[in-house]
Parts: sequence; structure tokens; C-alpha cells
Amino acid sequence: MPGRFGAFRQAFGQVIRTSAFKLSAAYLLIFIIFAVFVLGYLSWTSRRLLDDQITATIETEINALAEQYRQGGERRLITAIERRSRQSGSFIYLLVDRRGDSVTGNALLRVPALDQSPGWIEVNFGAPDEPVEVNRLAKLRVFLLPSGFRLFVGRDLEDRARLQEVIRRARRWTVLLVLVLGGFGAWFVTRRVLARVDAIAASSARIMDGNLSERLPVTNVDDEFDRLATHLNQMLDRIGELMAGLRELSDNVAHDLRTPLTRLRNGAEEALRKAGTLEESREGLLRAIEESDHLIRIFDALLMIARAETGNLATSLQDLRLDDALSGLAELYEPLAEEAGLPLRVSIEPGLTLRANRELLGRAVANLLDNALKYGQPVEAGIGPPPEIRLVARRAGEAIEIIVADRGAGIPEADRERVTERFVRLDRSRAKPGFGLGLSLVNAIARLHGGVLRLEDNAPGLKAVISLPAGVAPAAPDAHNPA
Repeated sequence: MPGRFGAFRQAFGQVIRTSAFKLSAAYLLIFIIFAVFVLGYLSWTSRRLLDDQITATIETEINALAEQYRQGGERRLITAIERRSRQSGSFIYLLVDRRGDSVTGNALLRVPALDQSPGWIEVNFGAPDEPVEVNRLAKLRVFLLPSGFRLFVGRDLEDRARLQEVIRRARRWTVLLVLVLGGFGAWFVTRRVLARVDAIAASSARIMDGNLSERLPVTNVDDEFDRLATHLNQMLDRIGELMAGLRELSDNVAHDLRTPLTRLRNGAEEALRKAGTLEESREGLLRAIEESDHLIRIFDALLMIARAETGNLATSLQDLRLDDALSGLAELYEPLAEEAGLPLRVSIEPGLTLRANRELLGRAVANLLDNALKYGQPVEAGIGPPPEIRLVARRAGEAIEIIVADRGAGIPEADRERVTERFVRLDRSRAKPGFGLGLSLVNAIARLHGGVLRLEDNAPGLKAVISLPAGVAPAAPDAHNPA
């Protein structure tokens, strides 16, 4: 029994410490105050209306008695009071003489009659045949007649007291019901919220214990907890992708850097063992430097991809005119393309402007042009369209597309997504120089700018499309590149 009570006490303490319970309790308190205020206002209004109604009926009765007094004086007034006192109703009549003794009427005041000044009063009274202990409240109008007699005309306030008691009872029951039902509702809501929070906390604990496949529960009711859990699950999915990419990167780095590092070590060992002259030592050092430069280029590419994927370069975005940025690249690659027998055709729509990092975007387009120069030769010479490389920039709806297309062997559709991963090289490209990082870097740069990299069939060849969201409105054309 003590253990069960302790568990209940712990659960109760956990509930009342939650923000949901405190918020529900605050709303409950506000509602109680509002209910008390409304009932109090209702009580005050009803009493005021009753008082006005009682006053009006008393005034009507007084006017009738005043008419009797004008017509026959005190004698007729006494007759009228006696007749009216025998009628059923809640009107109160009392006529006292100069000494305060009752002359006629259906009530006796529990206070000295002569002490009551003319006007409206509320005093205790009783019927002539009732015990002195019986006290009822009445609202009376007091008149001082020319003869010195005092006339009291009024009504019993029992109905008003009864109504006030009903309202007070309703107020007490209302507050009690609000407390009970509101407390139950607060407990129910808090337990429901606490159950959702406990479920999220349990899933988070399993994730922290190393179960990275665990996801926060979603109940499909689309409430704030579902929206939070959905966003957190998306974040966990992204973290999982990054962790998988990191593991894959580690494996690829270990695999792809083993050969150049081994070659660098063997070359240095061979130079140390065989070099007999200064010239032979110099040749060994030059080969080591060449292998070191090869490794540095790999690490520079990996660093650039990592910085692009984490968005660390997003603050360097600026308004960039594509015709200015791509024209310089085209001039740089035209001689190389002509030398490789792959003429470069450039088509840049004027006035295209977007938010971009000039250096990164230039690096991405340069990588695509390098790939086109490496793999853009036709599979069979003299068959199909003439070999060429096309660099195109155009607007496509709400996006701007930068296209580099060639007439080479292309990439099979099944491999187009895989080649954007780090260190992935297809079998037929292993004879060409490279590390398998070019398309991975282009993909990371496109994502940094809020765009995508698409690899499509150029029939024959490959068409690489960098699709980026359009930026600010096109700037005014300049003299170098008129619109």
C-alpha cells in the first residue's frame, strides 16, 4: 500500500509540475473569476430590478391611499387600510398614532416606529399574531400625516431574499463544478500531453543510446507534437544521411588514398636506396612533390565539398550576372576545347541574375567543362553528330539553368545518381586522370545555392544541368554584354 501511494504521489507531482497543468490551472482560475464576476453582476442586477419593481408597486399603492385620504381624511384612510389588510398579498400597512401605538394595519415593526424618519426604509417586522422572535425584512415608505400620525406602506422582501439565496447557491455550485470539472479536464489534458512528451523523450533516449534508426512517434493528428516530431525526424534523417556519407567518405578516403600514399612512400624509399647522384635524388624529390600535390588536390576538393554541404559559405552569396561570370570561363576553355577537337559553343541568355558565390559557381561549371573535355569524345569517330561541347545559360520558369553538354559516351541512367557520390568512378573512366570528386563537388555547390544537379541523356552524350532559383531582378545591361 505505501508503495502504491508513493507511486501515485510521484505521478501526481510529475503532472502538477508540467507546463500544461500550470497553464490549465491558470485558465481555470481565470474562468472561476469570470464566473464569479458574472454571477455577482447577475445578482446585483436582479436585486436592482426587484427593488425597482417593488418601489413602483409601493408607489402605486401609496397613490391609491393618498386618494382615499384626500376624499375622506384619516377615517376613510383607516377604512381603506383595514380593507386592504384583509386581502391576500405581500403589501404591508401600518398606521401609528403620536405615541407610536398601532392604530390599524397588518404588521408590527420590530423597531420604534417614532424613530423612523419619512422616506424609504428597510426594517424588520412581524405579523400581529406572530411571536416576537419572528423577523422578516420589509421595504417601507414612511409618511408623516398632518395629524402627527405615521403611515407605513411597503412590501415584504422575502421574494428578494429567496432569489438572492438561489443565486448564492448557484454561485457556490458553479464554482464547485468548475473546480471539479476543470481540475479533471486539466488532469486529463496534462496526462495526454505528458504521455506524448514521455514517448518523445523515450525515443530520444534510445537515439542517444546509439539507435540512430529510431524515430520520434507521429500520431497523424497533425497537432503541434506531430509537426515537431516530423521536423525532428527529418532532421534525424538528414543527420543519418550525413553520418552514412561520413562513413562512406572515411572508407573511400582510406581506399583511394592508400595507393598514392603507398606510391609516395615507395618512391621516396627507392630514391633513398638507389639515388647515387644529386640529379637522381632531385628526380626522386620531384616525383614525391608530384604525388604530394596530387594528394593536396584531393584534400582541397574534399574540404570544398564539406564546406559547401554544411552551408558555411552561404554568407558569401551576392548578386551575380551570369553573362559576366560564364563569359570568362568560356574564354578560358575555348583554346583547350579546340585543341581537344571539341569546339565550345556558348549560348548565354543576357540579363540573368541570381544570388550566388562567384568562386563556387565558377568552380562547379569548370568541373563540368573539365569532365566534358575528358569524356566528350565520340565513342566511334565519324558516326553521329559532330563532336562539340555546349555551354548554355537560360531561364526556365522560376529557375535559371546552366547546362554543359557533350557528345561522348554519356553515363548510364542507373549510374547517374551514384556518380555524384565521393570517389565514385565508373570502370571506363578509370584510365582518365581524376579522383571521382568533381560531380560530387558540383552537386554540393548546387545544393548550397538552393538548386539541384541533374544528369540527363544528350542522345548521344551527357547533359549536366545545374538548376538554381532565380535571384533578384535582372540588372541593367552593360556595354560589354548588351541585352
